[in-house]
Amino acid sequence: MTAPFADAGLLARFRSVEPKIQWRLVVEPQKGRIRSGPGRSVRIAHLHDEEARVEMQEGPVGVTIRTDSGPVGALFLVLEIDRRGLPTRLTPHEAGQLPGFAMGALEAVWQPGRTPEPGGLPINDLVGLARYALA
Repeated sequence: MTAPFADAGLLARFRSVEPKIQWRLVVEPQKGRIRSGPGRSVRIAHLHDEEARVEMQEGPVGVTIRTDSGPVGALFLVLEIDRRGLPTRLTPHEAGQLPGFAMGALEAVWQPGRTPEPGGLPINDLVGLARYALA
């Protein structure tokens, strides 16, 4: 990434919290099977009495990550942006707009060779929301 998207001290705090995130797989309610497949994973991130659903789809055209629109979901996306660089697209979704995200979602897409799309969720808003997960 050419320029940092957050203060170096704040990024260090975000990184220090990452090992404290506890993960569990999402299981289909009636079938008892794990909800994932080739290139796809669905997990729940738990941190400080808060949880966020995290869906990741990786394929030949890029990576798409969707999270619940709360602080833990935002924190996970900030950590992924720290690793991968700025996404091609960063989009908020209204409550119930995406299956599995009844309270709304945040979506980040990384597509190699594509420039970031204008509009969408400002990165500063995502970082601001992620700060609440540090408490």
